[in-house]
Amino acid sequence: MQAFLDLRPVGYLHPDAASLVARVQEEYVERYGSPDESPVDPAGFELPEGIFLVGYDAGAAPAVPVATGAWRRSPVRALGGVDAVEVKRMFVLAEHRGRGFARAVLAALEATARAAGHDLVVLETGLRQPEAIGLYLSAGYEEIPGFGYYQDAPLSRCFGKRIR
Repeated sequence: MQAFLDLRPVGYLHPDAASLVARVQEEYVERYGSPDESPVDPAGFELPEGIFLVGYDAGAAPAVPVATGAWRRSPVRALGGVDAVEVKRMFVLAEHRGRGFARAVLAALEATARAAGHDLVVLETGLRQPEAIGLYLSAGYEEIPGFGYYQDAPLSRCFGKRIR
């Protein structure tokens, strides 16, 4: 069953965004033994350089923040794309998974990146996140060479998708 997710652009430091980022970091500690240590500049997620979305479960009263996703400009070149964005902080609270929220966030990120003129979406995830890998593969992403902070990490996998 897909519930309605109200996606709102917010700043990276917005309280709802910060709360969900803290939760995803806790999950990384559980799965990998440490938080995500890749450098993140909050300004990189402000239009036109990027966007940070918080998804609110509109079926709850009041609506509660349950998901995040963001993109920022990226120098990565893959799959013939020349103007890439990197997806970061894709996350849905465990108790709200299985409702289509992650797919909705990913689709919104792709749509906003496309509207901003980008032609490629890239991302990095880890082998201990098989649900994420399954989502990306089912959404048309394909594996690309490693990049960024985790490019040589054995548990890291990178994916990309042309959006134009």
